Amino acid sequence: MSGIDEARLGEWMAANVAGYAGPLAITRFAGGQSNPTFKLETPGKAYVLRRKPPGQLLKGAHAVEREARIISALEPTGFPVPHVHGLCTDDSVIGTWFYVMDLVEGRIFWDATFPDVPREQRPLYFDAMNETLARLHTIDYVALGLSDFGRPGNYFERQIARWSQQYREDAEAGRDENLDRLIEWLPANIPADDEASIAHGDFRCDNMIFHPTEPRVIAVLDWELCTIGHPLADFAYHAMMYSMPPHIVAGLAGADLLALNIPSEADYVAAYCRRTGRASMPGYDFYVAFNFFRIAAIFHGIKGRAIRGTASSAQAQERVRILPELTALAWAQAQKAGAK
Repeated sequence: MSGIDEARLGEWMAANVAGYAGPLAITRFAGGQSNPTFKLETPGKAYVLRRKPPGQLLKGAHAVEREARIISALEPTGFPVPHVHGLCTDDSVIGTWFYVMDLVEGRIFWDATFPDVPREQRPLYFDAMNETLARLHTIDYVALGLSDFGRPGNYFERQIARWSQQYREDAEAGRDENLDRLIEWLPANIPADDEASIAHGDFRCDNMIFHPTEPRVIAVLDWELCTIGHPLADFAYHAMMYSMPPHIVAGLAGADLLALNIPSEADYVAAYCRRTGRASMPGYDFYVAFNFFRIAAIFHGIKGRAIRGTASSAQAQERVRILPELTALAWAQAQKAGAK
C-alpha cells in the first residue's frame, strides 16, 4: 500500500500535469531514500513522485522543494535531468509536500565495477560520468537564478565545523581516535582555493540513469543534498569510489582496474581537470579525506541514534559495525595529504 489517496492525487495531476489521463496506479520504489519515492502509472505514461516523509521533520531536511527547483533550473541547460511537472506545497492533497517528474527509462548500475558492461566499453561509461559532473560544475548558477540556493565561499570551514559539532555533541556515540585527529587536522589544512558551483552532494554511479544501450548518462537523480558548494569537494566525493570498499558504498577498492579496463584514479582526475580548465588538482588528497570524514561523521550520528533506539534497521546496525573501518580509511587518506 502506498498510503496515498489515489483520487486526491489524480485530481491534482489532472490540474497540474499536461496531458495527464487516468486511471492512476501507485507503487513505492524499494530502497532507502529519505524522501519516499513512488512510481505513478497511467495507461499512457509513467511518472515519479517524491514526497517528504510524514511526521515531525528536522528543520531543512527532506526539502523536496529544493530538489524540484534545482532540477527545473537545470533542464533548460540540457543537463540530463527528468522533466518536473509540478511541486505541491498543499499538505491536504497527500499529507506532505511532493513533486512529480517524468519516469526516465534506462539502466542503473549499483556496482562501481560496471560488471554488466563489456570490458572494452567500461572506459566510456566512466568518461560519461566524468563529463556529466564536469558539465554540472561549469554551469553558471547565478545566471540560472540560483544565487540564493546555498552560501558560496568558506565551504570547507563551514562543513568541517558542522560535522565536528555534531560529533562532539553526541556523547552517547562515544569518541573515535581517528575522528578526533581529523577534527584537529582538517581545519588547519584547507587548500587556499575557494570556488563555488552547483554541487550535487551524492554523485555516485547508482544515482544516475544510463541510456538503455549507450554509454551515456540520461538522468542524474537524488538531488536532496544539492547546494552551492565547492566543486572539488563534490568531485572528490565521486572519485572517492577509488578508495571506497564496495561493502560500505559502491566502490572500487580492491578491484583490479587494469583487468577490468577501468581508468586509473590519476587518469580520472586528469580528465576532470582537463574538462574544467585546471592544470592539476594539488589539494585532491585533502578533498578525499574531507569526504571520508563527512561520511564517517554521518555514520557516527547513526551510531548515536542506534544506541538511543531511534535507528534500529539492519542497515543502521551495519553502518555502526563498519564505522571503525571508515574512520581508519579517513585518517589514512589524511596521511596521504601530509597528516602526521
